[in-house]
Amino acid sequence: MSGFVEKPEPLQLPGLTHLHTGKVRDLYQNEAGDLVMVASDRISAYDWVLPTEIPDKGRVLTQLSLWWFEQLVDIIPNHVVSTELPPGAPADWAGRTLVCTSLQMVPVECVARGYLTGSGLVEYQESRTVCGLALPEGLTDGSELPAPIFTPATKAAVGDHDENVSYEEVARQVGAETAARLRQTTLAVYSRARDIARDRGIVLADTKFEFGFDGDRLVIADEVLTPDSSRFWPAATWEPGHAQPSYDKQYVRDWLTSPASGWDRKAELPPPALPQEIVDATRAKYLEAYELLTGTSWS
Repeated sequence: MSGFVEKPEPLQLPGLTHLHTGKVRDLYQNEAGDLVMVASDRISAYDWVLPTEIPDKGRVLTQLSLWWFEQLVDIIPNHVVSTELPPGAPADWAGRTLVCTSLQMVPVECVARGYLTGSGLVEYQESRTVCGLALPEGLTDGSELPAPIFTPATKAAVGDHDENVSYEEVARQVGAETAARLRQTTLAVYSRARDIARDRGIVLADTKFEFGFDGDRLVIADEVLTPDSSRFWPAATWEPGHAQPSYDKQYVRDWLTSPASGWDRKAELPPPALPQEIVDATRAKYLEAYELLTGTSWS
């Protein structure tokens, strides 16, 4: 059992139709047919949406995504139409709302890995592969890969877990031509972002993208290169052979699986509320990532 500990009720606004409540974002459609995407301060871990929010998290994700979209526009167009608030929207939506083109979404999480960790490390330790791709001997937790790899996953509903799949399975699902475009674009975007992040003192270990089609045009959508969708490590302390400190929600995961939380992940009971010190420290990590990457102070 997993999902929302406390599922929020969507706001009802004139001119907007509520479509979906996700782990972090609430999706609406306006009368013009565009999507209105509102990033909440919710945080998820281990397939649960936790009962405690992280203040400003949704704004950080939105503003960082907008910054990255600008860095990537020569590689791939994005789905953003406007950042203006819909008429009648609450003041709290400011800075966390995007009006976006409605796309035909590709049902694949497009993951790029430049370093070995997470589920990739688990598979590597068993078979020396990640998503069926053979890797050399001698790699450890945090090792840089010889070259970035495309390791797609299935999209999961709230409460379910994304599952790694092979490139061949992606080609079977979406066709060989689309699969090749997804792989090429994913690796091109990752490589650009990795170099930008490295110049700012951050290791971009891995990340995931979502793409959709506007007619025949491939478009990047949702969030991009945020602490929710990526693993960011401090470059100054990167050292293969052990888990790396991070700017993402690994801090929350570590607390949930520690004796301090009192939560048994295998007992199928919802996780507890986060204590204030974990909330504050997590917020600080998100803000630090934003400021290091963009070179601007959060205000």
